[in-house]
Amino acid sequence: MAVPKKRISKQRKRKRRTHYKASTPTLGTCSKTGDPKLRHRVCPTSGMYRGKLIYEVDQD
Repeated sequence: MAVPKKRISKQRKRKRRTHYKASTPTLGTCSKTGDPKLRHRVCPTSGMYRGKLIYEVDQD
């Protein structure tokens, strides 16, 4: 079994991990209200998804 001969330094480990970063979520617009929403999700303001009403939203 392979065992490292020397300990990997913090700097080398962090250099390798610099590419692991969170990406910003892609936003789309609601076709009914025009509000920004997450893609492939129901619009929280209108309750619509792909032109169909999924659930009723209270208008308070």
